[in-house]
Amino acid sequence: MYPDLSYLFHDLFGTARDNWLSIFKTFGFFLLLAFLVAARLLKWELERREKLGQLKPVRTTIVPGKTVTVYDYVFNALLGFVIGYKAPYAISNIEMWKRDPGGVLLSLEGWWWSGLIIGAIFLAYYLYLGRNQQEEAPKEVNVYPSDRVGPITMMAAVGGILGAKFFAIIEYLPRFFEDPLGVLLSGDGLAIYGGLIGGALAVYLYLRKHKIKPVPVLDAVAPSLIIAYGVGRIGCQLSGDGDWGIVAKAIPDWWFLPDWVWRFDFPHNVLGRGEKIPGCDLEYCTRLAEAVYPTSIYETLMAFAIGGLLWAFRKRLTAIPGLLFAIYLFFNGVERFFIEFARVNDRYNLLGVELSQAQIIAICFMLAGLIGGWWAMRKAGGQTTT
Repeated sequence: MYPDLSYLFHDLFGTARDNWLSIFKTFGFFLLLAFLVAARLLKWELERREKLGQLKPVRTTIVPGKTVTVYDYVFNALLGFVIGYKAPYAISNIEMWKRDPGGVLLSLEGWWWSGLIIGAIFLAYYLYLGRNQQEEAPKEVNVYPSDRVGPITMMAAVGGILGAKFFAIIEYLPRFFEDPLGVLLSGDGLAIYGGLIGGALAVYLYLRKHKIKPVPVLDAVAPSLIIAYGVGRIGCQLSGDGDWGIVAKAIPDWWFLPDWVWRFDFPHNVLGRGEKIPGCDLEYCTRLAEAVYPTSIYETLMAFAIGGLLWAFRKRLTAIPGLLFAIYLFFNGVERFFIEFARVNDRYNLLGVELSQAQIIAICFMLAGLIGGWWAMRKAGGQTTT
C-alpha cells in the first residue's frame, strides 16, 4: 500500500519510491484533507443558517494597531524561531526525516543560528505591519460565525490532537509510565473518540468566548464531522496504520466484491508489522502474516452513508435545534460499537461484558444522542405550543 506519498506516486506516475516525497506521510495527508473537507462543508452550512437568521453576526469595532499586544510580538518571534530552528535541520537530515518525520520535527534537535535569524525576520515583519495598520481609521464590521471557520477548525484540530493523545495515554498507561516523554512526543497512539471530545471542548470554549450560539453550530458541523471521519479512515486504510481488524475468516462462496474488501494483508504498511516481503529492498517491506478484516474500509463506507443522510435531512431538521447533532451522536456510536467487534483492541469488563474503551464511549454517545434528541424535540414542541 502507501505508507507515504512516494509509494502512491509510484503507482500513479511510475516515479521512484522512498524519494523526497517520503516526508509526506499518507495518513497525515488524508488527515489534513479531512480537516479541509470539514471546514468547507461547515462554512456552507453556517452560511445557510445565517441566511435563515438562526445565527447572528457580532458587531465588532476594529482599531488598527490597538489590538496588537506584546504577546502577539512574542508569539510571532517564537513561531519564526521554531520554523528557523527545525526546518533547516530537517532538510539537512532528510533521510532521517523520511523515515520518521514526527521524531525529527518533535525532537529537541535543531539549528540555533537559523532559528534566531528567522525569528528576527518574523518579528521585524510583524512590527512593520503593525505600524502600517496604525495609519488606518477605526471601523465597525459584522463578523458572522462563517467568517470564523478557520479559527474554529484550528481549535478543533489542536483540541482534537490533545484529546486523542490524552485518551490514548489513559488506555495504555503502562506504556506511558515506561517512556513518558517518548509517548507524549510521538505521532502515533491517537484515540479517535478522545479527538472528538477534545476538539468539541476546544470549539465550545471558542464559541462561548465569541458569543456564538453553540447548538446551531453543532447541528451545522454534524455532517462535516462524520464525512471528515470517513476521509481520515481512507488514510488509515491506504497507509496501514494499524487500525485493522482481527484475522479474517475464509471468503464465503456468496461474496461478490473484490477479495481485498473481505481480507487484506496490508503490504508495505507504515508500522512495519508482519513478515518481510520476498525480494523487497524498500524502506517499508512487510506485510501481515495473516490477512485481516480491513475495518477502515467498512468505517469509511458507513461514515459516508451517515454523512449523506445527515446532509440530505439537514434542511428539514433546521427548525429543531440540536436534533441533527443528536442523530449524529447516536449513529456515530452505533457505527463504532459494532465495528469494534471486528477490531483488535484491549477489552475491559463492564458489568460482566467484555468491551473496548471505544465501545464504552460509543454507548455514552448513543445515550447522549437519544437524550439529546428527546430534549431537542421536547423543547421545539414546547415552543410551538406556546
